[in-house]
Amino acid sequence: MSGTSFQASPTDLPATLPIFPLAGVLLLPRGRLPLDIFEPRYLEMTRDALAGDRLIGMVQPTAEEQPGRPPPIYKTGCAGRITQFSETDDGRFLITLTGVARFAVSEEVPSARGYRRIVPSWTPYRGDLEESAGATIDRPRLLAALRGFFKLHEITADWEAIKSTADERLVTSLAMICPFSASEKQALLEAADLGERARLLIALIEMAALHRAPDGGEAARH
Repeated sequence: MSGTSFQASPTDLPATLPIFPLAGVLLLPRGRLPLDIFEPRYLEMTRDALAGDRLIGMVQPTAEEQPGRPPPIYKTGCAGRITQFSETDDGRFLITLTGVARFAVSEEVPSARGYRRIVPSWTPYRGDLEESAGATIDRPRLLAALRGFFKLHEITADWEAIKSTADERLVTSLAMICPFSASEKQALLEAADLGERARLLIALIEMAALHRAPDGGEAARH
């Protein structure tokens, strides 16, 4: 099932937000993130979100979860709205989140249903509610780096489709799908604007090729 179209304004952004801590997963404004929900606490979270504003905050943990202790999380995440969902015969939810805006974590509040909730500060990222305009990216350099990166990882691509994709959509999609580390994903999330995110993305793609060892193996990373 698809959700209705949604244009967020500052008054639409909630005072509390459920969060889904997931390492190595990045959501950016206007990006689309498919998720397979199966843990009981996150099934409850999804049901509650569907019954309300459909917003879920994606954040990355900074450490692995320990028994009986929730993992610490980065202080910046991105809220997404459930824009597609279906329920499987075995009780899972298959959902798609469309990124709305980033947030800073002000504090964490108790939840009685197993999943975590926070008080978000939207103020630093109000600009996320509008598509980036006027930002310039070094598109030729990005595409050149991307060819080497895809070859390195044996990824096939529709280059005509890539060339015709708008700058923000291209940078957002690549930042979300490329196999970067959790800290690199976080740096892409926290980039101030499209231009800065594009420059960081290019640097990460180019560095991936430089860290390839002469024998074809991966060089050590520190």
